[in-house]
Amino acid sequence: MIKGEQAYLNLCNYILENAAERDDRTNTGTYSIFGHQMRFDLSEGFPLLTTKRVPFRLVASELLWFIKGDTNIRYLLKNNNNIWNEWAFERWVASDDYTGPDMTNFGIRSQQDSNFNEVYKEEMDRFKEKVLQDNAFAEKYGDLGFVYGKQWRNWKTSQNESIDQLKDVITSIRTNPNSRRHIVSAWNPEDIPSMALPPCHTLFQFYVADGKLSCQLYQRSADVFLGVPFNIASYALLTHLIAHECGLEVGEFIHTLGDAHIYSNHLEQIKTQLAREPKPLPQIRINKDKASIFDFELSDFELIGYEPHPGIKAPIAV
Repeated sequence: MIKGEQAYLNLCNYILENAAERDDRTNTGTYSIFGHQMRFDLSEGFPLLTTKRVPFRLVASELLWFIKGDTNIRYLLKNNNNIWNEWAFERWVASDDYTGPDMTNFGIRSQQDSNFNEVYKEEMDRFKEKVLQDNAFAEKYGDLGFVYGKQWRNWKTSQNESIDQLKDVITSIRTNPNSRRHIVSAWNPEDIPSMALPPCHTLFQFYVADGKLSCQLYQRSADVFLGVPFNIASYALLTHLIAHECGLEVGEFIHTLGDAHIYSNHLEQIKTQLAREPKPLPQIRINKDKASIFDFELSDFELIGYEPHPGIKAPIAV
């Protein structure tokens, strides 16, 4: 198996050398391949990239948000996590309630026009403050629809019953570890129209062997520079948490990608990252006094020995 984060760096190099240039939903343009798999041995270290700083606090608070079944960005904002803001903001500025400056294509315009960027930042700050302070506004515009947390914890059936997929899969791992049905799906075709962003990481499956828990994720769409480093760390942490609850060691995290792409405005950032030498992976320590995955908070995680290269900024495509 490839060691450390080299599997990720190999993916970046492969895309640069082999990708097709394609248009995309955001009108940014991508360099894309279809079908790729990476494997990470979780016993060798926690797969948080070292060739650029990846903010673990944001990874962990987003995962806890999913686990809680929450779909409103208010929880994230309270934890100073802004990674989902743009999708909620987009809904607000497209609504009849919005009366501020024109925010059409704000993601691209904010990168191209410094004057517009200042206006955009002011509107985003106003939006965040309203989500935090105004309950009615937060309920209407802070919610992202039936995204990950809803599908993981409260999948609605045709009989209007509710399925807690995450709780059920933990029970299944504990009671029938050899099952081939340890699956959680975020892709609910009926709910796609109501989501601010249809799930990119669509389905994950667990596997138990030799007292170790492994996880495989299928990701239909993968923003390789910004999104994938978060996804790797998030599902690695999820595997650690569920292994802890089920009395297992951690095995592998296997990351299977559909459309794996580098946005055209991330090329220089990727090249900067690839020029750096990887460092040893950190270790993750979780609070063993917590028995259930549903009881964890941010303070229950400790990252040990994380000494990465500096972060590399890049615009997000909305």
